[in-house]
Amino acid sequence: MTFQDIFKSNFLENITSVSMFDMVLALLLAFGLGTFIFFIYKKTYNGVLYSASFGTSLIALTMITTLVILAVTSNVVLSLGMVGALSIVRFRAAIKDPMDIVFLFWALAAGIVLAAGLITLAVFGSLVIGVVLLVFSNRKSYVQPYIAVIRCDGHDAEKAAKACLESVCERCVIKSKTVTRAGVEVNYELRLKNDNTDFVNKLAEMDGIQSAVLVSYNGDYMS
Repeated sequence: MTFQDIFKSNFLENITSVSMFDMVLALLLAFGLGTFIFFIYKKTYNGVLYSASFGTSLIALTMITTLVILAVTSNVVLSLGMVGALSIVRFRAAIKDPMDIVFLFWALAAGIVLAAGLITLAVFGSLVIGVVLLVFSNRKSYVQPYIAVIRCDGHDAEKAAKACLESVCERCVIKSKTVTRAGVEVNYELRLKNDNTDFVNKLAEMDGIQSAVLVSYNGDYMS
């Protein structure tokens, strides 16, 4: 056997072609599942800045994964080559929200399972995951946290401001305190009893209070 005979081996020429109907069906189903994942992403997004491009990439990622797996299942040699090629690809996109990783893996898993021919598993599994995300993302188990920044002249004004906050809040905890010759700045973490924020106006009108600021924040990103 010569060196050329090795490359003429039937093993390398063993390619199982994918029919046109299977390709169209797989890509259409991938588009449908990707659109469903995009819809769930929009409904469950709780961040500050919504990224439409990330949602669109979920659809494309599902279809691209399906395309790659279809090619891999058609040829053993091609699958080994793709594994080597994809192993050197590095992505450096910043993930701002941990939930974004969930949707990325969901899109990848849906494309892989769909291209493997497990259509029922891909569709049913995506429906279950979507329902779970909708239920738990819209369920708030905690009161919205706030930060109150109070600038006052001295100890007496600080004490009066804290007493006012404790009377209208379920929780009032000092996060930081800065003392200078110009006055005192205190940051409180608050849990309000209701949505009424008129107490901020009352604080600003108190004697010895220079300013009062109320800021809403996500407790997952601030300590």
